[in-house]
Amino acid sequence: MLVLSRQRDESIMIGDDVEITIVDVRGDKVRLGITAPREIPVHRREIYDTIQREKAAAEQAGETPSEEAGKAVKAKPEKVAQEQPEKEPQPHK
Repeated sequence: MLVLSRQRDESIMIGDDVEITIVDVRGDKVRLGITAPREIPVHRREIYDTIQREKAAAEQAGETPSEEAGKAVKAKPEKVAQEQPEKEPQPHK
């Protein structure tokens, strides 16, 4: 594992196409901005794990994995976005 230190507004490049930017740091939480081509899926780990479980279940049930995985990819991120609305950082007074 590569461990890097970055400050707010600094970035990390993965290959030529993926950029990860530190958007904000608050206490023990870091907000990341990820810029990647549309063909590269980007998910939080728990969402990725859910997609993998659904793919495995679909394969066992004899379904086409891409059909079931497509359902998971479309359904889960929208739900996550509703659960965790984006908040703009408040300026310091």
